[in-house]
Amino acid sequence: MPYILIVEDEQRLASLLADYLAAAGMSCHWLAEGTGVVAQVRQQPPDLVLLDLMLPGRDGMEICADIRRFSQVPIIMVTARVEEIDRLLGLELGADDYICKPYSPREVVARVKAVLRRTGGTRSMSQGLEIDEPAMRVRLDGRLLDLTAVEFNLLAFLVARPGRIYSRDQLMEHIYPDRRIVNDRTIDSHIKKLRRKLEQAAPGRELIRSVYGVGYKFEPDME
Repeated sequence: MPYILIVEDEQRLASLLADYLAAAGMSCHWLAEGTGVVAQVRQQPPDLVLLDLMLPGRDGMEICADIRRFSQVPIIMVTARVEEIDRLLGLELGADDYICKPYSPREVVARVKAVLRRTGGTRSMSQGLEIDEPAMRVRLDGRLLDLTAVEFNLLAFLVARPGRIYSRDQLMEHIYPDRRIVNDRTIDSHIKKLRRKLEQAAPGRELIRSVYGVGYKFEPDME
């Protein structure tokens, strides 16, 4: 399920967008001002950012430029500004698309889907971790990881919700949806191998952490 970060100071408009995106099978998080956007993208990287340009706290163009210093997450700029210079400047800063207000929520959903298709569903992380789900490829600090299908699915599942702890049962249900009978220590074995491969690519960094008596979580480094 694609995760969309909506940055919009008009609550009614943000709520309307969230409803339409949810109806299209996407999950959303809403921020009403610009000051916390960069931190949110670092801590819980979205699949796409809908970024209004005129925000309290920080200007959307500054935010876009800051995000591009560490992430290639798709960004669609949303604004009431219609001057061509703003349109060009916004795209030069690294935006993937540009929508002018007023707009139809259906148009926004269509644009979001188009950008997600064009970018191939790749999720870029502030830690240099990139997950290309359609191709089932993972790179860490530019190095391609040799993961099994189970290891890939485990990593993608944990990365989708940074900081959330999953029990072995929850992970087994995701990895083995046919509910085949496997030992719960099977997950421990997959996690151990996955950690070893991540460690080989980025020595000294612990991205997957165990929570004693509970399960596992993906915890990105704080930059």
